[in-house]
Amino acid sequence: MSTDPDMILLEAEEKMSKAYDYLSSELRGLRTGRASTALVETVKVDYYGSPTDLKSLAAISIPEPHQILIKPFDAGSIHEIKKAIEASGLGLNPVTEAKQIRLNVPSPTRERRTQLVTQAKKMGEEQKVAMRNARRDANKHADA
Repeated sequence: MSTDPDMILLEAEEKMSKAYDYLSSELRGLRTGRASTALVETVKVDYYGSPTDLKSLAAISIPEPHQILIKPFDAGSIHEIKKAIEASGLGLNPVTEAKQIRLNVPSPTRERRTQLVTQAKKMGEEQKVAMRNARRDANKHADA
């Protein structure tokens, strides 16, 4: 960090903003029982030997509140996409229909809701610590 107060403030704001943005993106990816494209956008698919985000390989849409529809741009990649979704640990069962994949998002059980709350609290606490550290570093450099 620099010694200029304005630069110290800008660097601290940037670090805090990154922590906030990261938390927002992580919370969007939680499976809450309502279908969201964010649930599967970042699933890594082994596409011709390189890990690629699903959103780069397919059009993802929400035709119904509890359903995700994935239409691959390359029909030959359906098997790899299905395998990646099964391995992702999201607890979703992909159903292949012709040239698309359907995912039904079940409503969460009481146990799953408790896990979601715990997971969200953990994510929030981690980013709270990151913001606190950014503020502490800025204060330390401002006092120096």
